[in-house]
Amino acid sequence: METPFEITVLMVVTVIAGISAQVLGKYLKIPGIVFLLFFGIFLGRDGLGFIDPQLLGYGLEVIVSLSVALILFEGGLSIQIKDLIKISGTLRNLVIFGTLITLIVGGIAAHFLVDLPWELALLYASLVIVTGPTVIGPLLKQVQVERKVATLLESEGVLIDPVGAIIAVLVLGIVLSGSAEPVQLVADLTIRLAIGTAIGGTGSLLLGWFLKRADFLSSDLKNLLVLAGVWGLYCLAQYIENESGLMAVVVAGIVISAVGVPELRLLRRFQGQLTILNVSVLFILLAADLSLGSIVALGWGSVVTVLILMLVVRPLNIWISTTNSDFNWQQKLFISWIGPKGIVSASVASLFAILLAEEGINGGESIKALVFLTIMMTVGIQGLTAQALANILNLSAAKLKGAVIVGSNPLARLIGRLLQERDQSVVLIDTNAQAVKEAQQENLQVFLNSALDAEVLEEAGLDSMGSFLAMTKNGEVNFVLAQRASEEFETPRVLAVYSQNSRDGKSSPRTNVKPALTFDLPLKMWNEYLNNGNVRLIETVLDNPGFIYQQIYLQALIDSGKLIPLLLERQNQLQIVQAGQPWSSGDRIICLLQNPQPKLLNQLSGVSTTRLSLEKLPKVQEISMPALVV
Repeated sequence: METPFEITVLMVVTVIAGISAQVLGKYLKIPGIVFLLFFGIFLGRDGLGFIDPQLLGYGLEVIVSLSVALILFEGGLSIQIKDLIKISGTLRNLVIFGTLITLIVGGIAAHFLVDLPWELALLYASLVIVTGPTVIGPLLKQVQVERKVATLLESEGVLIDPVGAIIAVLVLGIVLSGSAEPVQLVADLTIRLAIGTAIGGTGSLLLGWFLKRADFLSSDLKNLLVLAGVWGLYCLAQYIENESGLMAVVVAGIVISAVGVPELRLLRRFQGQLTILNVSVLFILLAADLSLGSIVALGWGSVVTVLILMLVVRPLNIWISTTNSDFNWQQKLFISWIGPKGIVSASVASLFAILLAEEGINGGESIKALVFLTIMMTVGIQGLTAQALANILNLSAAKLKGAVIVGSNPLARLIGRLLQERDQSVVLIDTNAQAVKEAQQENLQVFLNSALDAEVLEEAGLDSMGSFLAMTKNGEVNFVLAQRASEEFETPRVLAVYSQNSRDGKSSPRTNVKPALTFDLPLKMWNEYLNNGNVRLIETVLDNPGFIYQQIYLQALIDSGKLIPLLLERQNQLQIVQAGQPWSSGDRIICLLQNPQPKLLNQLSGVSTTRLSLEKLPKVQEISMPALVV
């Protein structure tokens, strides 16, 4: 009989191994699930034997159920309704046609190539319908593709999970009973989805209503209240109709996000941490219980079966589902390649293997082994090649061009004009009618509106822009605007002009907001310089020899307040400069230099005060050391 201490050691070793795998994956920039599977097998029954999930008994099923519920809730919480609307047609097709194609073609492949009976072959196919949000989420955070592509992949992974799980349960019922009525299967599927949607939607609306009015609760306690609520909705749905709980928690996450509960950012962060922990524990436990001999016994036909899923079924699903959509061929190709399986497939397969064994039906271990082989191949191959494919297809979010700039002051307009002259889309947003008029006179696209309105940012095209820059006269407002742009639009580069004293000159560890141009930028002073014509626009290329001296020279000018870097061109990518950004050899930098000449001398010398011409900074050999103190 197992002692409490043995179970304690089991869970401690599992958590340590799981978090270590995540850390290693983060360090090597490889999907953490690759190391989770390896660590689980290495420490499991076919490895060192340190982890034996069978010690948990029924507790393993409880851990799996509650953990998957939280994982899917976190996935729903990350989905934006406005993003779903844009891809609703494609997403619907994926859930309907993608499910049918995977079920039919996957079942045929498993039957003929792995020699599984038809019932078990269809059971396997039903288990690999889902694409695994626990894998896709971290993968997309690492690869960072275009928002539209990421939204479709994330939404598919979240929404198809409960559908796939319910279909798998229905197919299992066929295997156990030996009979099936198609009409009844469709009815059962519809009923479960409807019950889950109703319970999840109603319960989350009530929870959201309470959270908006519970000012007496701290944010930490609100997060725990949501945790309790999610588990409560899951159990209620499961009690009313088996396997409707997964749909309930997905809908609950979407609704909670849509109603805008207080401090939603902190809730997402808390749920994200729970998801990392749950995924780490589940994959270690399930992989530890896997028999490597059962995978080897499947033969080469199993490998071919998985390749058919990857190279035939997945592309067929995507190209059919995206017909008449506005996805281009590069986007379709990338989505076709990314279809990794995740924790839901693994957990349900492990549970089914136990149920089939209890009923005296052979083949449960073979199905479990084939599902885990599918997970290992899809995650390993697709995860390791996703970044390279995104770069080849020019879908990497880091390569997105263009900027939305909040503020239409002289410096903002100058940056906008410089970007626009280099064939980048630029949109300015300001509430000052006179500033907007001046931007229009400079042929800049500008909105007379508030950037606090998400619809204005959406209309400005922030979804497809590479950068967001907030540079109004209010630093705190700038930071809030940038933070919202980062969270709601996931813009790759988010910059803001804000005070170093209030933010320690650095981005908050909880956001992706970076300080723009220089720390504690005196925006008002530089706008006055621009209005008076007391500036020069210069360009320099940092190259060897002399790279170190050029750095010293530029930094000295920046520290003395005489110069601010505006744009950085690196590897043919033009970006707005981040404060404190380290330079590299080969960088091309466009800067604004305070011109010591008074306005009158500028006018006498014919220098324009409205359109700055770009000058070349002298090479390092032409710069004398006394020039550092300007």
